[in-house]
Amino acid sequence: MDFGVIFLANGETHKDAAFAENNGFTHVWVGDSQLVWSDAFQCLALCTTTTKKIKLGTNVTNPSSRIAPVTACNFATLNMFAPGRVVMGIGTGNTTRRTMGMPAAKLAQLRTHIDVCRGLWRGETVPYEEGDRRRMIKFLNPDSGYINLQEPIPVLIAGSGPKTLELAGEVGDGVILFGTVGDSLLKYTLSHVRRGAERAGKRVEDLYILVLTAFHLTKPGETLADLQQAVGPLVTSECNIFALSVNDPHELPGDIRDDVMAFKYAYRTPNAPIETRHLDLYTGYCEAFKPEHASLVTEKMIKETTLTGTAQEIQERVRAMQALGVKQVAIASDHNGMTEFATHVIQGMK
Repeated sequence: MDFGVIFLANGETHKDAAFAENNGFTHVWVGDSQLVWSDAFQCLALCTTTTKKIKLGTNVTNPSSRIAPVTACNFATLNMFAPGRVVMGIGTGNTTRRTMGMPAAKLAQLRTHIDVCRGLWRGETVPYEEGDRRRMIKFLNPDSGYINLQEPIPVLIAGSGPKTLELAGEVGDGVILFGTVGDSLLKYTLSHVRRGAERAGKRVEDLYILVLTAFHLTKPGETLADLQQAVGPLVTSECNIFALSVNDPHELPGDIRDDVMAFKYAYRTPNAPIETRHLDLYTGYCEAFKPEHASLVTEKMIKETTLTGTAQEIQERVRAMQALGVKQVAIASDHNGMTEFATHVIQGMK
């Protein structure tokens, strides 16, 4: 089992990455939302200067923020600084797009973006389209020391809804899942990943399955309110994305269906002006717990979507996830959380 940590891109990310590497983590992930945090690629570039072996990736970028040739160049440049340590995590851009009041990218756009990047990384001449213009493009100076195309760059696709999960299984080298800690959500998502993989003649067992979630080591006397402050922001984000990603709620597992769907309107204010309502809704996104979410973030949903509990409970849950095919667990955490996770989970599972 690999263990990762995700940071909201900031000026200290390169120091956090070094700390993670020194504490036994195998992967560092950086969020990519231009209006919420610092620029992901600048922070990742700095991470290559403070680390030697840990893998570095976006979690996640999207096909709307940058044109595919720019995305491909960003990763190929990082691959020059940290050969063989770079991973592209990409999705439809739920957070990035919704913080601008815009919809997530279409799956066809996501697929094309990935195809262009992969073709360029293989040194090929590939088609590129803008509107009704179609042109052939390639890296013009691949051997001049500007980029590295020698070591492969894996593509992990983030998904929550059935169609995105199936696309991830079909075309991804791996899949990024959010908050699928409990058996119900994990089995549900993997069933769709499997469907997509089989469509492409692949086995889901050969894909790299990553689960990103919150982590909190419980202490005696903690209340539900304490747990909500610790992991509530990520629970709300994860469950809201799940609720928005299904066309038919009955697709969700019956034991958690109503609990998940309760989050569907967690970030909506229909009476506010459409031009500006997203500005208030997403301030402090994934960082601050909002009182209006207290009734949604129950003990049940905390257990289903985060690694919250005693050291023994968390170790048992990680082993159960591994048995279902998960190859990496990544946590959103600070230095204290990383130290606790390294001591009580990583070391405890050896």
